[in-house]
Amino acid sequence: MKQYFVTGTDTEVGKTYVTCQLLRATQAISKSSVGYKPIAAGCDKVNGEWVNEDALAIQQASSLKLPLSIINPISLVPPIAPHIAAAEAGVSLSEHTISQGLSQLQQYKPDVLLMEGAGGWRLPLSESTYLPDVVAKLNMEVIFVVGMKLGCLNHALLTAEAITHDGFNIKGWVANDITGEMPRYKENLATLKHALPAPLLLEVPYQVAPNSQELISAVQQLC
Repeated sequence: MKQYFVTGTDTEVGKTYVTCQLLRATQAISKSSVGYKPIAAGCDKVNGEWVNEDALAIQQASSLKLPLSIINPISLVPPIAPHIAAAEAGVSLSEHTISQGLSQLQQYKPDVLLMEGAGGWRLPLSESTYLPDVVAKLNMEVIFVVGMKLGCLNHALLTAEAITHDGFNIKGWVANDITGEMPRYKENLATLKHALPAPLLLEVPYQVAPNSQELISAVQQLC
């Protein structure tokens, strides 16, 4: 089983979209896949239950059809920083809950397991603990999504620096064009390909599905 932690340069850079694309493409090469969204903030009432849209998308993109409560064990209603939402709800964002949820998924022995973070890399779980502190104990390489927009060079390089400083290996990164209006997009992409300490796994055009062959190539590198 291969397992990766998916993070991003910021919130709203397309982590969930990329995670779902990779989960589905894994199935295209006859591999089983499952996504894990341990912490999600921002829910809507669906059939009397609070459901996070991103967690639901990850559940639907996984080849292993498991209950949403396993895919997303910590679901917080307000769309705010998770540690603040958790404190307001009296919920603990504990290492035990996150690790236990992962262990449940591992029992199904998927070929590929993608664990998606929340927000960017340095996500607080409490005043003294951050999500990378937990992930460090789970033996995962990192995939990070770069939201391609003005300012992304700084965000991407600082994110990569933080990931490597924390002792993680970056398996690769994904360039996601989130605006369709980035000046000198190709030049910025070339700069990142040269400067980042990991290969570009996939390029995602603005509001267009990624090239199917590039997707297959990306998941083959993950498998």
